[in-house]
Amino acid sequence: MKKADLINELAKVTSTKKEAAMTMEIFLNLIKKTLKKREDIFISGFGTFTIVKRKARKGRNPKTGEAIRIAAKVIPKFKPAKAFKAAVQ
Repeated sequence: MKKADLINELAKVTSTKKEAAMTMEIFLNLIKKTLKKREDIFISGFGTFTIVKRKARKGRNPKTGEAIRIAAKVIPKFKPAKAFKAAVQ
């Protein structure tokens, strides 16, 4: 399912497709803003969005076999709730 499909499903519940698209954009932007501030998002029954810091490490270029340094970075992570996992199984 793509973002457009989600918007179409949301439009069935809201009054218009435009409202559904706006709601989806607001929700996604809110998640991005919150994670950018390094705050966790907990949605009961669904899961938790967090930020994880990865340390710098050594790696290998698969083409040449040359050793390279992989820089440290911060990435988003999602951990599904037990109820969400159970619903999917």
